[in-house]
Amino acid sequence: QVQRVESGGGLVQAGGSLRLSCAGSGRTFSSYDMGWYRQAPGKEREFVAAIRWSGGSTYYADSVKGRFTISRDNAKNTVYLQLNSLKPEDTAIYYCNAFPEDAYWGQGTQVTVSS
Repeated sequence: QVQRVESGGGLVQAGGSLRLSCAGSGRTFSSYDMGWYRQAPGKEREFVAAIRWSGGSTYYADSVKGRFTISRDNAKNTVYLQLNSLKPEDTAIYYCNAFPEDAYWGQGTQVTVSS
């Protein structure tokens, strides 16, 4: 069974930083592209960033480009998202999933940015 467990969220002031982690299991992690997604209160879930299975290419939503960095460690079955220069509009629950996403969503990790 595929499982993804996100961690690293928290409450931070605007301009601060966080590092999110996503540990995957139940599927050959290194064989597929991974992404981060987020859902703000009252909004649809949206794409944030993605990384190729090899780590060689990355993709970002325009709203986070230059502030967030996605990376992965296939030996640890883990994908990361470094969040810098956080803004109140980044407040959301952050999820990892395959890219494009499949049916296996974790619980997510809450990121709250205060102004």
